[in-house]
Amino acid sequence: MTVAPGALGALDALRSRGESFLQEVSREYYAAHAGLKPEANLQPIYDRHREAFDDESLELALGLFRGSRPGTEEHRSGRMLVEWLLESRVGRALAPLEEREIAWESDAVVHLPGGGAEPYSRVSITIANTRDATERRALDDARAALVKAKLAPMREERLAREKELVERTGIAPDYIATFDALAGISVRALRDECAAFLRTTQAMWDDVLPEFLRRGLGIAPSEATRADALALMRVPEFDAAFPADEMEQRVTGQIVEMGASPDAGGRVRYDTGERDGKRARAFCAPVTIPSEVYLVLRPHGGQNDWRTLLHELGHALHFANMDAALPFEHRWLGDNSITEGFAMLFDHRMQDRGWLARYARLGRADLPRYLRAAGFEELQLLRRYCAKLVYEVELYGGGVSWAALPDLYATTLTGATGFQYQAADAFVDVDPRFYSARYLRAWQLQSVLAEALVARFNEDWWRNPSAGPWIVRELFSGGQRELAEELAQRAGKTPLSFAPLVQSIEGLLT
Repeated sequence: MTVAPGALGALDALRSRGESFLQEVSREYYAAHAGLKPEANLQPIYDRHREAFDDESLELALGLFRGSRPGTEEHRSGRMLVEWLLESRVGRALAPLEEREIAWESDAVVHLPGGGAEPYSRVSITIANTRDATERRALDDARAALVKAKLAPMREERLAREKELVERTGIAPDYIATFDALAGISVRALRDECAAFLRTTQAMWDDVLPEFLRRGLGIAPSEATRADALALMRVPEFDAAFPADEMEQRVTGQIVEMGASPDAGGRVRYDTGERDGKRARAFCAPVTIPSEVYLVLRPHGGQNDWRTLLHELGHALHFANMDAALPFEHRWLGDNSITEGFAMLFDHRMQDRGWLARYARLGRADLPRYLRAAGFEELQLLRRYCAKLVYEVELYGGGVSWAALPDLYATTLTGATGFQYQAADAFVDVDPRFYSARYLRAWQLQSVLAEALVARFNEDWWRNPSAGPWIVRELFSGGQRELAEELAQRAGKTPLSFAPLVQSIEGLLT
């Protein structure tokens, strides 16, 4: 398809409006989630920028998407723009609900039956750090009761309305088909891969779960709950090896050794301290790509913070090193499996024997025990996310009533992980638009990228001064123009699959 000059001008205007909108909304999310303000004021932003995602803009992008041949750059851009416009239009309709959620999460307090209270924004951190099983389960039960009464109804309404609004556009026959067409992912095919992964690793999981529960918490699998999982993955026995006061210095020092700038020449700003109202879940906020990117972390303690910093730093350096001349859609939109893959490439250094020996304070005798624990955690997380995708396909597929979803959620997640999940979280433990699929493909992608880096720069690529410039030039600078499988083929000439992950986990557990 040859785009007419008039249409080119209209597309350029659409891109300019879209970037202005995303810059402002990203800054608002950053301020609210970082605890810099008590609530997010999204509706005025959507109102100011309503022309960015109006009917004319959608028709223009749909014309590019439907009128171009698959495989062309026009079709790629059209797909990205339509996906974003649909998301933005849905976001505008649901902005009042999202504002209510953010305000509620900022102000909500979990009250314990026997007295005492905990801010909802910090409760998962407290549960993870509570060593007494009775106390942490009581806290999680109180949290779940509050979620069921207050947050879950808001989330359920938001997810149901999102599904309705997406399907009403008629871009594809249903929600899942729309996601497949615009994201370039077959979510049901990935769901089948996840089911196969769960079957393949079941015996391994049955073998290691009792051992880690007994050693870490002194409990049997029949007693284990999701609250126990949070405490088990915290692994405080290794805290001394990952001191909080050395975390940033050691992690950023590794980036320097790799020949890259840990703040991308001042474009990445670190926000890693404790602050009331800051959400427990770390995030990266690209406010202006590539010139202003925030890395936000609320400390949990120990290895978790180091891994989280590495993860968010992968995101931040990706956004801050994108080529500023790239079109809007290649910098702001596209397959988020790419940026999640870079984040996981960095956080998986916490499973790298050489990296740990150089930057952490693990003794020689502790290193094998830590790596085995890292393999256990990796297997738990992968099984959890595979189960999430299996459940979310049912949530969006329409074959299960909304009333039946809480029980299905608890059954699916409990069956995959061995930890008893709370039905109250069925609509809360869902990142909209199948973001779990992005995470799962990112897991697969990072293994391909790591193998490619080893082949090019040796096993200690993470301290090779030639590796950083190559990563910036060949991986980060291109933004998210490619799909994850395209990048895997370009960088490693290897298809995405769970097989390398299974092999890696087996190596860590032996």
